[in-house]
Parts: sequence; structure tokens; C-alpha cells
Amino acid sequence: MSEVISHPLPATRITPEGDHYFFGYYDVPAFSGDGCHHLCQRVPFMDRLPTGNDTATIAMVSLDDLAFTPITETNAWNFQQGTMLQWSPTAPDDAILFNRFAEGQYVGVIRDLLTGAERVLAMPVATVDPRGQYALGINFSRVFDFRPGYGYANSPDPFGNERFPEEDGVFRIELETGASELLFSYAELSRHLPDMRERKIVVNHITINPDGTRFLMLVRDFGELTVTRWGTALLTAGLDGSDLRVHAANHMVSHYHWRDPRTILAYAELDKGEGLCLLDDVTGETTVLDPGFFTFDGHCSFSPNREWLLYDTYPWEGRRHLYLYDLRRGIPYELGAFADPYPPNDIRCDLHPRWDRTGTRVSFDAVHEGYRGVYLMDVSPLVG
Repeated sequence: MSEVISHPLPATRITPEGDHYFFGYYDVPAFSGDGCHHLCQRVPFMDRLPTGNDTATIAMVSLDDLAFTPITETNAWNFQQGTMLQWSPTAPDDAILFNRFAEGQYVGVIRDLLTGAERVLAMPVATVDPRGQYALGINFSRVFDFRPGYGYANSPDPFGNERFPEEDGVFRIELETGASELLFSYAELSRHLPDMRERKIVVNHITINPDGTRFLMLVRDFGELTVTRWGTALLTAGLDGSDLRVHAANHMVSHYHWRDPRTILAYAELDKGEGLCLLDDVTGETTVLDPGFFTFDGHCSFSPNREWLLYDTYPWEGRRHLYLYDLRRGIPYELGAFADPYPPNDIRCDLHPRWDRTGTRVSFDAVHEGYRGVYLMDVSPLVG
């Protein structure tokens, strides 16, 4: 294993005591464009899965004085990804996106923080185009049936008895009008995945690349989980539904992040073995990154300048570890280890570390104080 340099940095809780606060996933913009505010969700419990009757308060925290400002509520959320809460790409200080269950269906919402006005999208948002033109939506009831910690509990899946429905799959949402269209049905995806045609499938994770031209999706089967792995396919396609590419079919693929518009970093088992792999979306060529250190799965994200990698762990001996990896020199630094005595099920609290827009601060969720909180760490002593 590569030598790890211990470089602990102080972490400040930015959310209040009492109740439970978290942001959610690791690759979603939590910091406002000017870096002055951080989004979060407040919930009154952390010891069970949410039901369709449980609401989360959507709020933001001022990073100058830690003032907590409630914004609105949602009843479509989970503990792993929250309500897909994030800042709008076109108004990163003044508007947010999130999901809600209203009038018997899941929808996405764009809320203007200055006026309180809301625009409703035809589908719930799973990932947003960095240019602000489109989002992609999936059926969160289907995801709930697969992994409750990533779906929503409000409504049963109308296609729950179908392995490959023709009318469900990946939808493209036009953010200006709110209209949606089906880009890829499950039936179409199954035709490209012959090794997964024996079981029901679901799009579990999906992300648009940095220039908004292509997206990546992980398609998983509903087979019984053995150890910690499902049969997973990694596919990419154009945001217009063109040029579908299958990079892995029925393999192990876990957390990932786009380095640039054509290069994907993913913890996976590909042609060169298991590890943290760089995958060229055009050629399909893979390169394993520092196999001496990255022997474990973690939530990975590149710094804005792509010179550092933020990484975390699942609990080791009751602690979750936070790392910064210097990509120029190949040096891992351990920033801290945070106690987590809770069971590793779908109500767990992963660190899900996230960069700010300058690449000098990171935030993460944790439970080492006995409740969920959002924490801020200044990493400028390392990154310069």
C-alpha cells in the first residue's frame, strides 16, 4: 500500500445542534456560486427509513456566521441523496433545484430564492446539465424497490412487475419549459445488455459530463446482493440520445466522477482488474490509478483544477476516513477519521465529501457527535 501521510485538519460543524442535518451526495453542488452559502436538509430522525409522510426541511447555511435559513419542505427524499438538492447552474446564488411529491407524482422543482417563485418540472431530477439546459430524470419508485436509501417511498412503481418496460427509463427534462421526453426505455437498454436479460433492471446512478454533451448511467439488476455487489453495466450516451456505448456489462462498477468531458474515474472491475480506473469514453481504454493505495471503494471527486482527488471510506474499525490524493505526485493524505458506530444499511451516513467551487474547502456529512451534521474543512494548507 502506498505510504499515507497523516495531515489532520480541523472540521467545523456548520449546522445547528439538535435534529439531524445532511446534504446528500458527493458530486452535486452544495456550495453557492459565491461560496457564501451551503445547502442542507433537516429531518427529525435518523434511525429509520423515511416514509412518504415524512418531510425534510430544505435550508441553507451562511458560511460567514452559520445563520440557518429554512427555505421550503419536501416529502420526496432519502438519506443517501436527499432530495437531489443543488444550486441552479444558471443562477448558482439565487435558485435551487430539488424533488417533491405532488398530486400523486414526483416532480422536479426550481425555486427562486429571491421571490419564492417555483417552476415545476414534469419529472424528478436525477442529474443536471452544467450548462443549465437540461436535466435527466428516472423513476425513483423503481429505485426505492431496488435500494430504499436511494429512492422515494411515496408511490408504488407502476412498472414494478415489468423487467424491461417500454414506457420507463431515462428521461430528458428541458429546464426552461419543464417538459420531458423518454431518451432510453428499459426495453431498449436491455437489448444492449444481453448478459442482464434474466433479471429486472434499474438505472441506479446517472451523471452528465462537465460540458453537458454526454452522460453516464449505471444499470443494475435486481438479483440478490452477494457480499456488496450487484451485476452492473456502465453505459454512456449523448444527451440527445445518440451514440450509446457499453463500457462494462454485468461487472462490478461503483462510485465514479467525470474528470473531463471524455474521461471517467470509477472504482470498478474492468479489463485490468479491480481498482480505481480511468476510463476513456471514446476509446474504452482503462488505466488503474495507484493500485497500491486505492484498494478500497470510496466516493471520489476531482478538485476544480483536477490536481487533487477527494476520497473517503466505509467504516474501518468504527471510523470513516477522509483523504486528499495529490494526483501530480501520487501522494495520499489522511485528513481525519470520524467515528461511526451505526449499522451500514440504507440509513447510514456516508461522508460523501464535496468540493467548494474554489477547490480550497470541502464539506461532508458525519455522525461522530451522535447526530447527523454537515461539516466544513479548509484544505488550503494542503492544496495551496
